[in-house]
Amino acid sequence: MDVLRRKPHPVVLGLLLAAVVAAAGAGFANNNFTFILTGAAISTVFMQSYGLITGRAGVISLCQLSFAAIGAWVVGWANVARVPGGFYLWLVLGGLAATGAGVLIGLPALRLRGVNLAVATFAFATALDVVFTGLPFPGQADYDFVQRPAGFTTDSQFFVFTVIVVSLIFVGLHYLDRTRTGGALVEIRHSERAAAAHGISVARGKLTAFALSAFLAGVGGGLMAGQLGIVTAGNFAALASVSFFAIALFVGTNNVEGAIAGGLVGALFPVLLDALGIPQDLAALFFGIGAVQVLRMGGSQTDLMRARRRRKRAARMDALPIPHANPKPLVPIRLRQPRQTADATPVLEVRDLTVRFGALTANDGISLAVPRGHVVGLVGPNGAGKSTLINTVTGFTDRYAGQVLLDGTPVDRLPAHRRARLGLRRSFQQLRVPERLTVGMFLQVAAGKSLTSEEVDEQLALFECPAADVPIEAVDVATRRLLEVAGLAAGRPPVLLLDEPAAGHSSAETELLQRRLAEIPERFDTAVLLVEHDIELVRSTCDSVVVMDFGRVIASGPPDEVLADPAVVAAYLGTAAH
Repeated sequence: MDVLRRKPHPVVLGLLLAAVVAAAGAGFANNNFTFILTGAAISTVFMQSYGLITGRAGVISLCQLSFAAIGAWVVGWANVARVPGGFYLWLVLGGLAATGAGVLIGLPALRLRGVNLAVATFAFATALDVVFTGLPFPGQADYDFVQRPAGFTTDSQFFVFTVIVVSLIFVGLHYLDRTRTGGALVEIRHSERAAAAHGISVARGKLTAFALSAFLAGVGGGLMAGQLGIVTAGNFAALASVSFFAIALFVGTNNVEGAIAGGLVGALFPVLLDALGIPQDLAALFFGIGAVQVLRMGGSQTDLMRARRRRKRAARMDALPIPHANPKPLVPIRLRQPRQTADATPVLEVRDLTVRFGALTANDGISLAVPRGHVVGLVGPNGAGKSTLINTVTGFTDRYAGQVLLDGTPVDRLPAHRRARLGLRRSFQQLRVPERLTVGMFLQVAAGKSLTSEEVDEQLALFECPAADVPIEAVDVATRRLLEVAGLAAGRPPVLLLDEPAAGHSSAETELLQRRLAEIPERFDTAVLLVEHDIELVRSTCDSVVVMDFGRVIASGPPDEVLADPAVVAAYLGTAAH
């Protein structure tokens, strides 16, 4: 199902309009409108927190208001203790304290996913409810109200201060989204395996998301303490975290408009229910229905609306030539005779590699070498064990016998992302390119290092990919595969392991890939191990070929010689060689 073709449900727009109208009426009636809007701005901070942890990194967290409670507690303590620096410093201290809690919660949660992670974070929220119920917030007993910052002491002034904080957070998140760290968080959400293959530590990425989101939640809690003067445990109940999570999931708080909409809904929807004579406790029920709607439609309201606009814009630009900066002149390297591999130094060696899954032996004593500056083909019928070999060499299969050496150094004890950082980079047979990134950002993430805009434009032009600012969701599958190869090559690793990069290509795209693969050793000083079913692509680009069948190497050597071997013909080609 193509969720981008589904129209976003209009209920969110009607809900927001009704909530604003109802709150405005209530505000003009009882002069409480500024207080409500301040609450909406603070709720927007909480939504920004959810947008970072769940919207960007894809990590379920039901304890963000617990981090807010920690931030509020620290602000209350700093106020009672009259810590120098005033509310500005207290707010930062509250955020930092929440950050520490976020790291402590994130560490044990790194091995959990889905429902298990949701249960773990909700358990933390429930436990903290008990703690703060028995531990009054500082100033609560003596009615020692938190002193607001100088110049922002009245309700209207504090509203302005809160809006300033919200705006600064939006600016910070805007720049985060345009860094490799922001791109890494999105890729972790899309595919943890692809992220690890690009040298991204999934554990560190998730921990970063926990820490940053906890800081934002802690700041939100400190703002609430400044708004109310005195807070209680009831302001940060565990069930409120669940309700806020449902709102964030429904509207998509990883987007600016989604975070603002979520803040308005969180603060104004209870006012609307009260105006209609409906118990406010039923708000959680409506938010839950909205979350179910997200699961049905495959995306949040703002994500779907943005995707729809991008699709329309891409359709209008489809007939236009792809814009590029002026890249350096391309000097194509002619497809040439195979390089001599006998005296070349191996950059990658696999020695007696054996992989078993129960009674099945997927790789049986595999030994091969990829010489520096060479392209080596790895071919064989389906089920021969090629993908298992790639997974094992790159660290995605950790139980095996034998040895893997990169530049003569064993890497067997290293996880996948550490091997990738050392230069053992790979693509996947199943495409794993996150649609939420732009072409240029994905190139940066796949390269594993920061590239200048000139380098990005030159690489995109070399592989005839769209311009850097084009969203990946507007790019066809074949071009995404070219983009993946382009990004991996841009990192200039010692060796690339490409798993069927020509799948789904037209003849023209295959010819382009053919030339670029042949050029990779000279252009990027990178050796290539190519897994491919297109025999002509293998024959024209590879310096040597290794053939596998039933988990074993049955032939290796120059392409023409190996592909004419009767054993290879019988096992793989299925017809007599001509």
